[in-house]
Amino acid sequence: MKGIVFTEFLDYVADCFGRDMVDDLLDDCDFSHCGAYTAVATYDHRELVQLILSLSRQAGVPAPTILRDFGVHLSQTFARRFPFFFEERTTLFDFLDSVENTIHVEVLKLYPDAELPRFITNRRDDSVMSLDYHSSRCFSGLAAGLIEGAARYYDTAIELTQATVSQGNATHVRFDITLR
Repeated sequence: MKGIVFTEFLDYVADCFGRDMVDDLLDDCDFSHCGAYTAVATYDHRELVQLILSLSRQAGVPAPTILRDFGVHLSQTFARRFPFFFEERTTLFDFLDSVENTIHVEVLKLYPDAELPRFITNRRDDSVMSLDYHSSRCFSGLAAGLIEGAARYYDTAIELTQATVSQGNATHVRFDITLR
């Protein structure tokens, strides 16, 4: 997993829970690199899981809530850091359609070793889209937060539901996004 996810997670923790909590998490997890993440390096996604679980224990917030809230934060960060991906699209559905075949293509040009999730969209009509999330990392909560954050960017009210398609491991989750 690219380091930008880790650096942004620590920023999210500092913003929502304070700088001391960042130190507490890094002490609790005791990584060999001491949490010195760089945005362009690649790290084991299980470190993010450890950080989330530690934050959940220490802050008393359910891990799924943390993951989803972090997804919203990350989406807002992406909109600030990479505005051209957002500004070139006029609607939430146009943006979500572009993730797999435009944004991820550009990311892979810069970072050929990136292991990106797949986002396959299907517009059922003008107000309903399904999005199939495929990832061995099972971070569907993060994907949900990213979708919600994108909806905020486009000032679009949505109803988001999800269902696990592959049993037992959440490697394939279908999101139904309905415009309200």
